[in-house]
Amino acid sequence: MNTPLHADLLDVPAELALVSIDMEKYSQIPESGMTAARCDVDDIVATVLAECQLPAPQNLPGGYKDNGDGVILLFPPSFLARLVDPLLGRLNAALVRYEQQRLASSPVLRLRASVHVGPLSLPDHRGNAINDTIRLLDSQATRQALSAAKESGAFLAVALSDIVYQRAVCAGRTPNLVPHHFLETIARVSDKPGFEQPCRIHVPGLTGPAVRPYLTDAALPAAAPSSSTQPGDASTAPLPGSGGTFQFHGQVNDPTIANSIETVRIDRRHR
Repeated sequence: MNTPLHADLLDVPAELALVSIDMEKYSQIPESGMTAARCDVDDIVATVLAECQLPAPQNLPGGYKDNGDGVILLFPPSFLARLVDPLLGRLNAALVRYEQQRLASSPVLRLRASVHVGPLSLPDHRGNAINDTIRLLDSQATRQALSAAKESGAFLAVALSDIVYQRAVCAGRTPNLVPHHFLETIARVSDKPGFEQPCRIHVPGLTGPAVRPYLTDAALPAAAPSSSTQPGDASTAPLPGSGGTFQFHGQVNDPTIANSIETVRIDRRHR
């Protein structure tokens, strides 16, 4: 006799689009100022959502999950592309305006965010989708990208899961953002050794290549093979065991170069 199936446990939950937001250095804010800072962030996010014609998550079933120093917002998946563009650009612009008007006694508001989509059960918010959203937010890549934001005058660094990038950006549903505005990397979390996922990093106002120097795990662009190399040109590849690469522009005829160099002066002025 077959055991009856519990359909509610085996069925895949409906997909939801998720946005996770976290304040930088929230724990360093004096306790007396935490509520005000968090209220400011909530007000900024609510205003930007309205500007993007997105529904208030508090009015959606299970659409709002408070994390203390941040929040996870859940939307129907049809809103996914709008959570990338225009939301991210307008959120950063709102944070810039806040900084311009901020009282000296108020903390700087810099945010990390992540955008993901996947099946999730409600109202308990159980599922890998919410776990992956939080880990993308907490990834070393997103934290490092916030350094790029600081140096460029931005106040937001975002990680998009690969599926969000494919469905929104690659599908042409983000008119103000194209692949050049994103950096491909691997999301890893220091205290979650089993977590490793491809993602795309975005800092409003910067291209992906501009963010690359700040990340330790950024994918390097594929090098295009050169068609200008001539048979008589000296090779630029390092010799095994050598300490560096010598590049000669033009044909080299002196055999002592290969055998008798003892001292090399390195000019570091342009490094």
